Amino acid sequence: MKKHLYILAALAGMGLSARAQYTYTLRQCLEEGLANNYSLRITRNEELVSKNNATLGNAGYLPTIDLTAGYTGSNDNSNSESRSTGETTKVRGVYDQTLDAGIDLNWTIFDGFNISTTYKQLKEMERLGKTNTRIAIEDFIANLTAEYYNYIQQEIRLKNFRYAVTLSRERLRIVEERYHIGNFSRLDYQQATVDFNADRAQYIKQRELVHTSRINLNELMAAKDMDRPIKVKDSLIDVNEHLEFNELWNGTLNANASLLQADQNTTIAQLDYKKVLSRNYPYVRLNAGYGYTLNKYDVNATRQRSNWGFSGGITVGFNIFDGNRRREKKNASLAIRNAQLARDELEQGLRADLSNLWQAYRNNIRLLNLERQNLISAKENHEIAKERYLLGDLSGIEMREAQKSLLDAEERILSAEYDTKMCEISLLQLSGQITRYLK
Repeated sequence: MKKHLYILAALAGMGLSARAQYTYTLRQCLEEGLANNYSLRITRNEELVSKNNATLGNAGYLPTIDLTAGYTGSNDNSNSESRSTGETTKVRGVYDQTLDAGIDLNWTIFDGFNISTTYKQLKEMERLGKTNTRIAIEDFIANLTAEYYNYIQQEIRLKNFRYAVTLSRERLRIVEERYHIGNFSRLDYQQATVDFNADRAQYIKQRELVHTSRINLNELMAAKDMDRPIKVKDSLIDVNEHLEFNELWNGTLNANASLLQADQNTTIAQLDYKKVLSRNYPYVRLNAGYGYTLNKYDVNATRQRSNWGFSGGITVGFNIFDGNRRREKKNASLAIRNAQLARDELEQGLRADLSNLWQAYRNNIRLLNLERQNLISAKENHEIAKERYLLGDLSGIEMREAQKSLLDAEERILSAEYDTKMCEISLLQLSGQITRYLK
């Protein structure tokens, strides 16, 4: 029995190990998130609603057909007085019945181009639904990509803090040995202990940040287990240093989803204006039907009567005055103007955002190159300080400063890489090229 339990435990351990070792690339994270994310699924359903609405029937092109049936019964009492004789005839409980059934067709053949304009508007709403889905997808790609690289950043920072703890532990070991033989004072030993504990505290806090980023990634991917382990393939933040401003701006003008959305809103406003103008034209309506009526009489020379047959007609009309058309025309014209102004304002804002992001992108690249040089110097300085410290030519405080300079240099280069990557993501999103990360 114990043997079987050991085997099961080993298999479970292997399963957990395999699960923990599964490696995600950025593309795999994006594909899983695009398939499962709840907000995207809601947006896609809203797109389907706009697609389902864009039909000829919903626009009014098709006739309406109604099937009707009815029954009416009356129970009457009457007193009839003869004029010549004065005799009163009383009739009680006269029950007459009417049964009717029919099918009716009503069809607006022409409505001043209102029907065709409505259909165009519904199709434009369908395209707007697709654009809204695209915007949601691009926002999602940008958010998940940013979190993916934030997770890498936090992992690198955790590794740096782990290295800092290793350095502090080694320094504490050296100080402790020399303190016991009398080469170092108790003050040196206490200071080394304080520095070691401070580095451990930073490391513990950083583990929490790594955990938070991992949870955020799982949430974006709509994972059922929010706490599942994730191992990403990338161990470095790769930065694209070869973006071109003119290419980004041309891409923004031609492919930015928000600009496309603004153009579609303008088109919808123009179609609203045409719908108001359509009321200046006459309308033509066709109606036809087939009906059956049965009448039953309780007291009458005729016991019952049946009628059936076709009926049809055509109506031509023209609305002369409705009291609102002039006001609605002015408001529709203002709506077009506002949509155009909103589009121009959006383009201006995108230009400003692109310029600011471009400046930050270029500055971060310069900082990144500078920090790469500083890191080389900081590593050399730390190695020299370590050798001198082992020889006893350097104090503990000076050794700590050299160590801190190295960690600060690593932190600055990590921050510069991450900031540059965030600028890159935003620039690609503005220019409609964010789907590059799916390739």
